[in-house]
Amino acid sequence: MDMIYQAWPWYVGGPIVALLMILLILLGKSFGVSSNFRTMCSALGAGKNCEFFDFNWKAQRWNLLVLVGAMIGGFIAAHYLSNDQIPAISSQTITDLNALGFESAGKAYAPTELFDVWNFKNFTLLLIGGILAGFGTRYAGGCTSGHAISGLSDLQLPSLIAVVGFFIGGLIMSFLIYPLIF
Repeated sequence: MDMIYQAWPWYVGGPIVALLMILLILLGKSFGVSSNFRTMCSALGAGKNCEFFDFNWKAQRWNLLVLVGAMIGGFIAAHYLSNDQIPAISSQTITDLNALGFESAGKAYAPTELFDVWNFKNFTLLLIGGILAGFGTRYAGGCTSGHAISGLSDLQLPSLIAVVGFFIGGLIMSFLIYPLIF
């Protein structure tokens, strides 16, 4: 059980992801979590009203299983295979987060100031963040995992451009927008 409670080294996780991607490429499949939302909308009948959702969603059932498996696996890992680990972050990061009002930095897995307190500000931030993430996913033609893992494995130029954009957007958010919000 000690092995499960610890982070796996890159030389274990990396080859597992690489083997999975090789298998998907050989099977002619493309991995991506955000495409499941289109599949679910199509399965629920949205294709009758919108051309974007009018496709053979049954060909993507396997990807729905990946999404369901990720949710079930995350639940099992968080509730049964976790010893309430707190991520190891640098003391400078803890100091910076404390200065921004996150007293739980280095003491909790997720910032309790955002996820344990439901007030208008937190709800609004999470709602707007979710809408922007959904819009960005659709606008970019896929999510970060789809582009960075699957798209780059397929040597797709749009995925390379998207991943570079994700990093630039993350830097802008971290250093310019985030300090204005908090």
